[in-house]
Amino acid sequence: MQEAATDYRQLWSEIGVDIELHDQLLASLDRVFTHTHLWQADRPASMSLFDKAFHDSHSGRVAEIASYRANGGKSIGTFCIYVPDEIALAAGVLPMPLCGGSGWSVDHADRMFPRDICPLIRSTFGMAFSGTCPYKKLKEFAVGETTCDAKKKAWDLLGFPSLEVPQKKNQVDRDLWLSEVERFRREMEKLSGRAITAEALAASIRLVNDKRRLLQRINSLRMLDEPPISGLDALLVSQAALNMDVAAFNAAAGTLAAELEARASKGIGAYRDPGPRVLFAGSPSPMGFAKTHYVVESSGLRIVADESCTGMRYFRDLVDEGASTLEDMISAIADRYFSIDCACFSPNRERMENVGRLAGEYRVRGVVHSILQYCHGYDIEAKALDRALAGMPSLKIVADYGEQDEEQIRVRVEAFREVLAGRAV
Repeated sequence: MQEAATDYRQLWSEIGVDIELHDQLLASLDRVFTHTHLWQADRPASMSLFDKAFHDSHSGRVAEIASYRANGGKSIGTFCIYVPDEIALAAGVLPMPLCGGSGWSVDHADRMFPRDICPLIRSTFGMAFSGTCPYKKLKEFAVGETTCDAKKKAWDLLGFPSLEVPQKKNQVDRDLWLSEVERFRREMEKLSGRAITAEALAASIRLVNDKRRLLQRINSLRMLDEPPISGLDALLVSQAALNMDVAAFNAAAGTLAAELEARASKGIGAYRDPGPRVLFAGSPSPMGFAKTHYVVESSGLRIVADESCTGMRYFRDLVDEGASTLEDMISAIADRYFSIDCACFSPNRERMENVGRLAGEYRVRGVVHSILQYCHGYDIEAKALDRALAGMPSLKIVADYGEQDEEQIRVRVEAFREVLAGRAV
């Protein structure tokens, strides 16, 4: 990242980045990425596109957004996959994910937040408070959501608007969510100064659905006996999908999908020593955080499915493209996002059913619950998921963004691998 640090210093200075601290952050991100991803042998050549996207997240992508804004465009920050990208894009507003995945910035959040909240919140706002978030001034405002208590109180403390995500899935809850999606549409129109047309919304629905279809295509190859892409690299692709320009991502993902299909036809797998197949479940892994994925796969397990918000929950469902009127499109968007099976819902039968189906389709031998520290919803719901997958071995790993516990986690993962290896297929 040192070349990027030289190329983009003027831009960073113009948008108020603390250059000295930012250099420290970039060095940390580069070191962690090298450690977690570049040990893998014979990675698909097209993964270089997503390695670049990781490094560009603080440089090239920042320059793209700055240029868009300089030409009159607007942008917003988001923290959750419940914010409907289709509506923002149809209004000419760029949505940018702000969730931090770096352990470097966590301690910088302590000036405002308590230490015993999830590392995602602390990492995200630690970058903002330390002056190292390049997106801080490249947005009109950030949009929160009510998927957890810590987030809700953070939005209150910082004065961010938020979308009310219902906690149940009855008709009254769906009606509430539709009203929130309609309100978001009005806010995007007000921000951009232009009305969203049916034509513009239909185009953005197709564009974002195309991204989801490409992710589905890539991840379907992980069903094979010899997946042509590792769980680590599949995670990186999903992380990049959240950050990259949609059209640019779709081009890169199409290239990768074609390469993976060619590798699969030749029997080229991603793993030198194939171990038991596992499903990842639980909290999201924002860009910069891949510790648990790394420890699991470098300990001999194969992550062939990931149901998290940086996994299949992000791209599993499409928006219905059959609607023709603006109102019906908004309703279809609301339905698609309402189908997300976040642990904030109670009861959460959909998640139990979706994970059960994944476990069968991807022929997994066990489940790894990857839970961010203090993420109470997914932590508690892991027990319900184990009940729904009766008889399937599971391992729950509760961790923060720090690196100090890697070897402790590895000991537990290796023991879990031996349990799975000893079970009859």
